[in-house]
Amino acid sequence: MATTSVADPTSVGVQHHTMFIGGESVDSDQRYELRNPATGEVFATVAKGGIEHADRAVENARAAFESGVWSRKSPEERSAVMKRVADRLATDFEELMEAETLANGATVRQAGGFHVGLASPHFMHFAELAEKFQWVQQVPTVNHPTMSMNTIQYEPIGVCVGIVPWNFPLVLGLWKAAPALAAGNSIILKPDEKTPLSLLALARICHEEGVPAGVFNVVTGDGEEVGARLAAHPDVDKVAFTGSTQVGREIMRLASATVKKVSLELGGKGPVVVLEDADVETAVDAALFGCLLYSGQMCESGTRLLLPDSVHDEFVERMLERVKTINVGDPQDFDTDLGPVINAEQRDRILRYIQWGKDDGAELRCGGGAPAGEQFEKGYWIEPTIFTGVTNDMRIAREEIFGPVLSVLRYSDLEEAVRIANDTIYGLSAAVWSSDLEQAQEVAGRLRAGTVWINDVHQVEPRCPFGGYKQSGLGREIGPDALKEYCEVKHVHMDLTQRLDRRVYDLLLSTPPSQD
Repeated sequence: MATTSVADPTSVGVQHHTMFIGGESVDSDQRYELRNPATGEVFATVAKGGIEHADRAVENARAAFESGVWSRKSPEERSAVMKRVADRLATDFEELMEAETLANGATVRQAGGFHVGLASPHFMHFAELAEKFQWVQQVPTVNHPTMSMNTIQYEPIGVCVGIVPWNFPLVLGLWKAAPALAAGNSIILKPDEKTPLSLLALARICHEEGVPAGVFNVVTGDGEEVGARLAAHPDVDKVAFTGSTQVGREIMRLASATVKKVSLELGGKGPVVVLEDADVETAVDAALFGCLLYSGQMCESGTRLLLPDSVHDEFVERMLERVKTINVGDPQDFDTDLGPVINAEQRDRILRYIQWGKDDGAELRCGGGAPAGEQFEKGYWIEPTIFTGVTNDMRIAREEIFGPVLSVLRYSDLEEAVRIANDTIYGLSAAVWSSDLEQAQEVAGRLRAGTVWINDVHQVEPRCPFGGYKQSGLGREIGPDALKEYCEVKHVHMDLTQRLDRRVYDLLLSTPPSQD
């Protein structure tokens, strides 16, 4: 990622953005250049934070937490503030769309439905959950219930850190910030240096709507420096990370020094299992949508397509014809289906995987490079790419490519399909396509994945948990229990015998417990 000094003349005329720490805008003497993935041109700069900024954010977050200015507000008070934030996420929709799409290359149609469109309802989910959540639960005592009382209390952890990737910064950032706020914590977000603008906007909105200074902080900086410092910081109580499995392992290692709570949403290699009775025309469209949405830059993309021998050839031919109709182009054009990938590094990484696929003997059926045309000479472009003849031991079938590359695998029977689908270190998502819903549910029950879609893809419901099996992560985000990830659990036992008449106490001790 290119950086410049504050005085660098190349930054003149480009809007500059600062960090948000302790309720204030905080700059640094180094800047990142933010580039539009469709053109490669610099459109903004942002302060490049360092360890001193990470430490300053933790100090402010800790002071705010200990003061009780947010942590000791009632759940209803926190909920009221959060509902105002959710409303602002809806009214500031256009500003957030620009902040998101210019930086990460998402098409406006996709961003309206996913990147920004989900922000307000998902934040509102946590605002309402703050009111509904049972923060104190009374537990019946098994023996002699009049002699003691037990309660389970859910309390805020303290200072939480969210480390957020570049593909869905706003939504994945609020998946960490909103439950932390609902539970009464302070939060520090460390966005990817390529896409910080929508989370900086979220921090400003939260502050303007009543979240106290120091409770919500955003620090921009390199993951190896700022992210690592926050994950290891002794005064941070919880780290939530979304990103690659490799980095997730490092987050766990850094957090282990102080045994802090960790939740991880990591990589995936989602299988899409098409059964023999599936509606082929619909499943073809779904397979392309499942893999190619956002140029495949989604952890839960369906990048392994499992087809039965009986429909394989027909399915592939239909898919090759259908992919020709996909409109690749300017992400700001509403008619565009597929935009660029995030940067040159990611483009080159995808191209290496495509070459490895060919080297391993897979058959490249379409795509494989940048689309032709003058508009694609700048920016970072990869055509929709489909391989057939893929076996599950090939790198393109085993490793997360994070690009518009679909691997097609054959299977002979259902047992083989399930075996292939589960033969991976990942377990984030899967999909099943069938006209027989009973059989589809049976297959879904055998797939080792945190989310399994039947006759659908990419659907995320805030009232249902999201996360993965195996090396796709630890814990769950969103869903009915999401606040528990941001709480400590306390058991309080209260002895009541001192309130009893001594004769009643003696009687209770002499009476055997009921066997009912």
